[in-house]
Amino acid sequence: MIADNKAIFTIGTAAKMLEVHPRTLRIYEREKLIRPQRKGQWRYYTMDDIKWIQCLRDMIHEHGISIAAIKKLLRYTPCWNIADCPPEKQKQCTAFLTNGLTQDKIADK
Repeated sequence: MIADNKAIFTIGTAAKMLEVHPRTLRIYEREKLIRPQRKGQWRYYTMDDIKWIQCLRDMIHEHGISIAAIKKLLRYTPCWNIADCPPEKQKQCTAFLTNGLTQDKIADK
């Protein structure tokens, strides 16, 4: 099994997984919402990146939040507060779990 933080997906593969055009991923990178690892001119994405990008897409398309608004909001609050993620989605969210929130703390919410 490959770790979620290992960069293995090229931009083309990541775009196919997310059902977006590679240009969309370049826009997110230009806007500093994602930072794929780079080797020369090649971008490599982790599974954590894929999950974060899906969260971004949900905020933009399901909640109608602009990229500029997401950038501003992320300065003040974690993404799961912006997107109002349900508990089952939070349990799989690496951003949520890496902020020191454990399953016990999730249950207490």
